[in-house]
Amino acid sequence: MQEIKFYSGENIPLELHKVRVVQKLHLVPIERRLEALHEGGFNTFRLSTKDVFLDMLTDSGTNAMSDNQVAAMMQADDAYAGSQSFVRLEKAVQDVLGKKYLLPVHQGRAAENIISVAYVRKGSLVPMNYHFTTAMAHITDKGGQIAELLYDEAYVINSDHPFKGNMNIEKLEQVISYHGPKNIPFIRMEASTNLIGGQPFSIQNLRDVRAIADKYNIRLVLDGSLLGENAFLVQQREEEFKDADMKTIIHTMTGLADLVYFSARKLSSSRGGGICTDSLEIFRELEAFIPLYEGFLTYGGMSIREVEAMAVGLYETLDETMISQSPTFIKYLVDALDAKGVPVIKPAGVLGAHVDAMQVCAHIPQSQYPAGALAAALFLISGVRGMERGSISNQRDEYGNETYADMELLRLAVPRRVFTLSQIMYVKDRLCWLYENRELIGGLKFVYEPPVLRFFMGGLEPIGDWPERLIAKFKEDFGDSL
Repeated sequence: MQEIKFYSGENIPLELHKVRVVQKLHLVPIERRLEALHEGGFNTFRLSTKDVFLDMLTDSGTNAMSDNQVAAMMQADDAYAGSQSFVRLEKAVQDVLGKKYLLPVHQGRAAENIISVAYVRKGSLVPMNYHFTTAMAHITDKGGQIAELLYDEAYVINSDHPFKGNMNIEKLEQVISYHGPKNIPFIRMEASTNLIGGQPFSIQNLRDVRAIADKYNIRLVLDGSLLGENAFLVQQREEEFKDADMKTIIHTMTGLADLVYFSARKLSSSRGGGICTDSLEIFRELEAFIPLYEGFLTYGGMSIREVEAMAVGLYETLDETMISQSPTFIKYLVDALDAKGVPVIKPAGVLGAHVDAMQVCAHIPQSQYPAGALAAALFLISGVRGMERGSISNQRDEYGNETYADMELLRLAVPRRVFTLSQIMYVKDRLCWLYENRELIGGLKFVYEPPVLRFFMGGLEPIGDWPERLIAKFKEDFGDSL
């Protein structure tokens, strides 16, 4: 995509869209924000949007839809079976993702469930570049295990490595040799690796993984939920594809996978999801699970209106001006925070900016969940809702022991076409203040812990009175400001 330069020399991301529908936001007083944290168990997932100013929890289902997507929803064919809306979606999958067969599901984790039901057995091992919470939960629920196979560079916070989501090819060979190909139902590649800062993989790395999969006759599964943004960074960072268009890059990526699944809440700025493949054998292996778990084969548990919006959204993924908006805003925020000394994952990835809570809250042990504490502290002093991506997002082992995350990150998601630049600058301002006063942040402890996916529903409370001390410092510096 051609760069747009400012005469001032400033590097400012320019929105190539206009806002036509707006939603009012509220910035409630800091005292109310503390009450909201207590009501929500110091878990940002449990906050009510009436108390949230900028919602940077996730990009899942929160991307702004285009005018063409909204218009398409009005032409939905509501037939239970044989819907023409599904025909249009199927054609979009063929054109954009290059796959012949489509199985619709209500969202990405539904696809993970069906793939796991079909292929994972007790004793199975699934190698992957890195886990995603729901993918791991479905695999372990079926008796399988995962193996995360990243290069060491992936765990370096401040780095210039362009593809930290690459799978470690040498480790992949070792894992397959040790466990045996028959015990490995598939290899999973995630575009882009969510839990280590939205970092992409290169197409060359995907080719190398494909070669290993072919060598041992193992399926290669691609989680394409952030496929568009991964493709954009391939265009920006991989020399071979610097002049390629988005469709060429996406088809190259999906063509290397036996099966592609995705969350439309991310990939196409709509709702729903899908599983697609060129293999009739794979299609038949999974087909019967759709009516069993989701809905009929032409709606898969989705509203037909969402099916129409998904079809349009997939085509829009090929538009570089649309797909580049979120990564360029993320880069702007990452660079601005880095310039002020706030430790962030570099290079900037996709999905959001990721703050390193292990450095910001170095005084808080992992047993007191520094990333969760940082997320709570940021909401308290700003009304900005981020998401913990650390040990709270992990799950305990089979013996009930805590398994600590490789990284403790505060994710600040930047959904497509949602925030203005002044709002991004507000986030930077409040985070910089919080970083200067980081010693005031204390730890958290669980008071309610569900056995699975605890980060969604769990309840915590602060250790000590650190929220009150943080409020006192805020008032000292900001007075009666919100």
